[in-house]
Amino acid sequence: MSLPEYITLNGTNYTTAKLSAEAQVQVQNIQVVDAEIGRLQQQLAIAQTARNAYSAALVTAVKGGASETKASTKKSRQPRKPKAKAE
Repeated sequence: MSLPEYITLNGTNYTTAKLSAEAQVQVQNIQVVDAEIGRLQQQLAIAQTARNAYSAALVTAVKGGASETKASTKKSRQPRKPKAKAE
């Protein structure tokens, strides 16, 4: 990974070519960590999207299942028998 031409630390710009070897190593370490943070953020976004999809599917399944359950537990009404006329 190549170093950027300049870095900014605490509001001060530095030319990376003029940094010590140790400082250049630290800049590289920061670049590696920043890349990993970006990768993890992307993974998190993927996981959150999947979770939202699973949650939406669950809501659909529960609502669909609830209406089926209600429909199957209702008793069907029998027509009333006519009353016999008193003679």
